[in-house]
Amino acid sequence: MSIFINKDSKVIVQGITGGEGSKHTARMLAAGTQIVGGVNARKAGTVVTHTDSAGKEIELPVFGSVAAAIQQTGATVSVAFVPPAFTKDAAFEAIDAGIELLVIITEGVPVKDSAELWAYAKSKGNKTRIIGPNCPGIITPTEALAGITPADITGKGSIGLVSKSGTLTYQMMFELKDIGFSTAIGIGGDPIIGTTHIDALQAFEADPETKAIVMIGEIGGDAEERAAEFIKNNVTKPVVGYVAGFTAPEGKTMGHAGAIVSGSAGTAQAKKEALEAAGVRVGKTPTETAELMREIISKL
Repeated sequence: MSIFINKDSKVIVQGITGGEGSKHTARMLAAGTQIVGGVNARKAGTVVTHTDSAGKEIELPVFGSVAAAIQQTGATVSVAFVPPAFTKDAAFEAIDAGIELLVIITEGVPVKDSAELWAYAKSKGNKTRIIGPNCPGIITPTEALAGITPADITGKGSIGLVSKSGTLTYQMMFELKDIGFSTAIGIGGDPIIGTTHIDALQAFEADPETKAIVMIGEIGGDAEERAAEFIKNNVTKPVVGYVAGFTAPEGKTMGHAGAIVSGSAGTAQAKKEALEAAGVRVGKTPTETAELMREIISKL
């Protein structure tokens, strides 16, 4: 089992002919993802050639719109590698076409645009789940990758992972590679994102193959505090956590646009205390967090 994506997911790439889109299409195919085409209005009707996970050369059709791609291929997932200035329009197009899952990798999307595309998805009945922007995407190891997460650092297993940070996602996957993951999802660290910690926690709680959950947060905002409240009231599986940013100076944006501390709100310590009050064991470092998870798994 997994959450949001699996071996049967049919994936298209918005921006498949661009440098980043092309590079990561190749990597997603190598990870076993069932990519069925791409979108570029200016190159509609052409094909791009790649190699699949079996080493076989395949030709992927390029469509003029997401709607056309869905109609021709039955795609349910789109991964967007689109410049920041055009990301909102690309997202609107995917939402209008009824894509089930939209993964926005792009960094530097204006917060106003993120707010508008999220509100637009809601106005359309929330039929499209959005992950991102500014995120590494989602991977169900050995089955499918929608994004830029390295596919060879971990295998299939029983841990669910949700993280604001891309690099900490990778580190945690590597630290716990001996156990493996059901799904790992990087939700992004911008002030406004689509899928949240709570969305992922709820899905992992419902997934019978996920036995325990790692949640990685960082300073800024109150997402971790809200997730802690959700865990206390709704999650029965063991959760371990890590919060990045204990040494961050007050009032200074660190890394992600959303990682800013204002007074006592949004500090790593406040988040740690909220999580621990909800029964979450919180590590002081990523490695210690992984050890806590390893200890929990050994007792299940």
